[in-house]
Amino acid sequence: MTSRSAVVLGLLAGALTAAAVFVVLVAALPDGTAVPTPTPPPTVSAAPSASPGSSASASPSASPGSSGDEAFMVGQVAPALVVEQLGGGTIDLTNLKGKPVWINFMATWCPPCRDELPKMVDFATRYADDGLVVIAVDVNEDEAAVSSFATEVGVTFPVGLDPDGTAQTAWRAAVLPVHYWVDSTGVIRAGAAGGIGPDIMAANLATILPGVDVQP
Repeated sequence: MTSRSAVVLGLLAGALTAAAVFVVLVAALPDGTAVPTPTPPPTVSAAPSASPGSSASASPSASPGSSGDEAFMVGQVAPALVVEQLGGGTIDLTNLKGKPVWINFMATWCPPCRDELPKMVDFATRYADDGLVVIAVDVNEDEAAVSSFATEVGVTFPVGLDPDGTAQTAWRAAVLPVHYWVDSTGVIRAGAAGGIGPDIMAANLATILPGVDVQP
């Protein structure tokens, strides 16, 4: 065999070997399966961040003053109030129909009560000619303690006694002191939790003294 024939035979043998390897690889794959082509990973977009202070479900805020009016029964007919009066007799709110009435639930141990009562005495004196009646109702204390306190503070208007808290419960006066301003028809026109000053007292008193220039 010539050298040229040997070269040709070698090339043919190499080609046949490569073809055989290809056939073996293709046979190893499942029918109809194409050799997958690598694809780049998908791009992930970051979710937009919420703006500062934003909220997905913000709760609506309550209307100013609405819960306060409900707590003090503003606009409602005043509950019954029948209590023994310090020094004798009875205080009955129904007997005061036709008069503007300022009612204060209080106690001798309460510092704001002590601070407020002299201011209330001043209002009671200045607006007595306008028909104003001011009443303090002491809650859960004995008569002797209340009498001593009233003398010490200089209370001049009627003081009622609520030794078992019945009136306090009926009037929802949970935290002492509590004030209610009742007009001449028996309807509550204003209310306030204690620790108030003469400005608030005057503003609420004006709601039951129509036409009167109420000054602090």
